[in-house]
Amino acid sequence: MKKISLTVALLLASFTLAQAQWISPGNGTTYSMNDLVAESDGCVEFVEEGTFRINNDLTISENDILAIADNESIVMVKDQVTITIQGTFSCAHHDNYVEIKTENNEHYNLRFENATDCMLSGIKFKYGGGFMIIESDVLFDDCYFVHSNTQSNNAAVNYMNCNPVFKGCTFKNNDGAAIASGVNVNGSPTIVDCYFYNNVITNQNLPQINLGPGAEDTIRIVNNVIEGNHYSMSGGIAITDLMGTGSTKVLLKGNEIKNNRYGYNQQGMVISSLITDNLFIDNDAEVDPMNGGSGISIYGYSTDMKAKLRRNTITGNLWGITAIYYNDIDMGTEDDWGYNIISGNHNTGYGEDAVFAIYNNSFSDITAIGNYWGADDETEVENVIYHYPDLGEGYGTVTYLPFLENEPTSIIQHVEDNYGVKVFPNPSHGQFTINCPWESAKFNVFNSLGQLVFTTNLKQGENPIDLGKINSGIYFAKLYSVEKKEGISTILIAE
Repeated sequence: MKKISLTVALLLASFTLAQAQWISPGNGTTYSMNDLVAESDGCVEFVEEGTFRINNDLTISENDILAIADNESIVMVKDQVTITIQGTFSCAHHDNYVEIKTENNEHYNLRFENATDCMLSGIKFKYGGGFMIIESDVLFDDCYFVHSNTQSNNAAVNYMNCNPVFKGCTFKNNDGAAIASGVNVNGSPTIVDCYFYNNVITNQNLPQINLGPGAEDTIRIVNNVIEGNHYSMSGGIAITDLMGTGSTKVLLKGNEIKNNRYGYNQQGMVISSLITDNLFIDNDAEVDPMNGGSGISIYGYSTDMKAKLRRNTITGNLWGITAIYYNDIDMGTEDDWGYNIISGNHNTGYGEDAVFAIYNNSFSDITAIGNYWGADDETEVENVIYHYPDLGEGYGTVTYLPFLENEPTSIIQHVEDNYGVKVFPNPSHGQFTINCPWESAKFNVFNSLGQLVFTTNLKQGENPIDLGKINSGIYFAKLYSVEKKEGISTILIAE
């Protein structure tokens, strides 16, 4: 009798183990959520119309596809359950969002492992445990990542040896960073038209975007808003190559980075960046200026740490630009002026009224010709630039002559010639003309808080613009080609 009881117990244990997870067969099958209800032996169950529950770990194997159908809108995942994608995961919701979440604000995991052709559009990921993307092609379009914790990773999304794409996504109120990668792996994400707000709510010393070394492709961070809450320890963006694993290329363009502990930090061995048409505003949440507060910080271990800065506005930070150790920084040359605006960055480290446009705490010289430093007098400009004359022997010099004596009065500083857009004449009281080469486009103007203050549609040819009703100040413009679905950005200055 005892032997029979033991056998029954073993059978029950075996049955429980079989129910603990479900793995698709890998035979090329495409599954909707409804299909998984029928095929997954209880791993996925039907709750009500359009709503499903994942009870145990679920794996979509290589060759198989999970495709969420149009009438499937809510997926509830039990606490600590892991969804693993080794094949393909697709969702193309456009009219309404799919929600993938837990029932009681617990957390679940999502992993992509050597997955292919994953295109996810219109999903709200809530209460994730830190998603991992490993050597996988994943595109996130108009997705939300909110309330993720750090039980599995230090970011809402962590990638390894791949180039994920984030387009039009929102990252908000996550415990850790929004997007991150390790220091010893390579990847070149594309992050475009996304909104980041109040991530790293655990108040760690981490940036909202925390990237390691790039792969062969360029890291592209374009037309995003990265906003802190002014009180936390989180920074804006950091890109580091601490181990010299390759050659990292960065395009940082058209972003608004504000209210963080610092704006942008570039650190390590071999990184080459183009930093253009960005706003770095009020990144002054750090109390101690010795621990942060830079609009831009370039910290290099050799002159292979390169940065080219054009047409950025850097204001309201504790420091405008800080350069540390070694670097190769180009902020403007005789033939290619910088047109950067670096003004109003101050802290009390050297007195109540000390202003720090650039602090060259490095051994390298910096070229910075054709920029506006907040003053029209050479002595006043020299007073906000800290370099060899102030710091002494061994420190690098900042070459800043000639400089822009007045804050630029043109509404549009510069538009790249290769787009074919022309702006004329030099505006007076906000009036000018945009000659648009595209059949249709949209012209938007934002204030320093990211609020839309002017918008108009453009047609091909000449379009008169009148911004005379907006107040004096620094603005940020975006010109979108509807035809080409791309945007160009530039700094606006109103008289």
